[in-house]
Amino acid sequence: MNRLQLEDWLVLATTLLFIVIYGAWKTRKHSKVSDYLRGGNSAKWWTVGISVMATQASAITFLSTPGQAFHDGMGFVQFYFGLPIAMIIICMVFIPLYHKLKVYTAYEFLEQRFDGKTRVLTAFLFLIQRGLSAGITIFAPAIILSAVLGWDLYMLNIIIGVLVIIYTVTGGTKAVSVTQKQQMAVIFAGMFIAFYLILDGLPEEVTFTKALDIAGASGKMDILDFSFDFENNYTVWSGIIGGTFLMLSYFGTDQSQVQRYLSGQSVKQSQLGLMFNGLLKVPMQFFILLVGVMVFVFYQYNSAPLHFNPSNVAEVMESPYADQYKSLENQRSLVEAELFSVQNAMAANSSSSENQELINQMKSLQGQDKQLREQAKELILKVDPNATVNDKDYVFIHYILNNLPKGLIGLLLAVILSAAMSSTASELNALGTTTTIDIYKRSQAVERDEKFYIQKSKWFTALWGVLAILIACVANLFENLIQLVNIIGSIFYGNVLGIFLLAFFIKHVKSRAVFAAAILTQAIIIALWFWDAIPYLWLNLIGCALVMIIAILFQSVDRKA
Repeated sequence: MNRLQLEDWLVLATTLLFIVIYGAWKTRKHSKVSDYLRGGNSAKWWTVGISVMATQASAITFLSTPGQAFHDGMGFVQFYFGLPIAMIIICMVFIPLYHKLKVYTAYEFLEQRFDGKTRVLTAFLFLIQRGLSAGITIFAPAIILSAVLGWDLYMLNIIIGVLVIIYTVTGGTKAVSVTQKQQMAVIFAGMFIAFYLILDGLPEEVTFTKALDIAGASGKMDILDFSFDFENNYTVWSGIIGGTFLMLSYFGTDQSQVQRYLSGQSVKQSQLGLMFNGLLKVPMQFFILLVGVMVFVFYQYNSAPLHFNPSNVAEVMESPYADQYKSLENQRSLVEAELFSVQNAMAANSSSSENQELINQMKSLQGQDKQLREQAKELILKVDPNATVNDKDYVFIHYILNNLPKGLIGLLLAVILSAAMSSTASELNALGTTTTIDIYKRSQAVERDEKFYIQKSKWFTALWGVLAILIACVANLFENLIQLVNIIGSIFYGNVLGIFLLAFFIKHVKSRAVFAAAILTQAIIIALWFWDAIPYLWLNLIGCALVMIIAILFQSVDRKA
């Protein structure tokens, strides 16, 4: 499957090295802590907006999201419905306050409102979840590229991590912002080219409109789900309610995002940057999902593997179940041939009555195809009960490697690695800043000069980079990667958001009540997640509500808290 030619290697290496060298060189000089940690407050609104978007858009976005749409359709876009609402609230409440207080981190505010231990607790919760996420953002592209290209997984983890460490440590916040503009340019160019080539690879009579019709008839264009089904992670209600609380927590209290808009020239520039993100993010995710849907349509006319993860297939083919797997592949080839015939007939047919009959045949064949895929997964689990049989993350990379011309394969791989680097850089930058300002600096009895804290921030950033590489090296692929990152966030974010909302709006609640409520709430949320009692998106709302209610109750009992 390794189709990389010299042209691909040149495009890939040139793109990544340019980003790293340019970012390190452009932002190499810093004399003040504010320059290193807040980029000298020089970023204009479009830089803030692009940086915020690039921080959230990791490699997982461009690997997992098309695969999510390939299997389950466009419904995942509902996850982002709460984002514009969250952006408005953050622009009105969070940004003016952060700028007024001239903080380096979001958690500094909590010490002024409550006390030092509350600040340290929230900083610690951030460090745990963001440290884990940094490892996953490195691991996600590495595990997939290693599986499909045969590259060494650990070497890929180290290469991605080291490249990010170089320019993030050298240039700080400004280096992250500068490089993210180049990275997003590469990402958008690559995704638009891929979308065009997918459509170009369809039969001549299958126009974009007909492709959408095929996707719709297959159930892939079902975007809105207004049900109150708690078994379904993605509904309009979970997106608007749970998504709003997740996005409020992430963009309002997660230092990896707060640090992006704290670098804005003014309150207005930061607000415009966040609103830019709020307006563009949902259409961007819609487009990435649409790419996945078009890949699905492409494979209605072109051969696709029974299972997209080549590592799993290789293990089965070396096991006693190899003949059974080959039998499933042969059965699927017959189903596939019938499906091609039906799709071609649909493309050439204009009669609605005959088309409905063909649609029914198509759905029946797609059901058989899905059943054969499930049987393949059962065989994989017989070989290795601990194997991850969810192959959504491998769909788009399979298309790239097997259908794009040379040179463009290198560009799309650069898209994936650029996305990994952009989000990881923001995370390491924020982890280093939080450790320096919220943990190390406040524990020092003697105030040091600016140069001292810049050096410490660089060391902590590098240390978190090494730790992220180590986490990536011991991580295991867990269902769909984009879900894993959001699950980790949902476990911690709601609690932290509730603490901030108490600080903003519930003035009579004091530090002791908040601290105790936060500890208890975190234990309850972890228990709910462990028991799989409720879809993860709702954990944000529950965590936020719980910490606020418990803190108010504690405060009413203990008037001295």
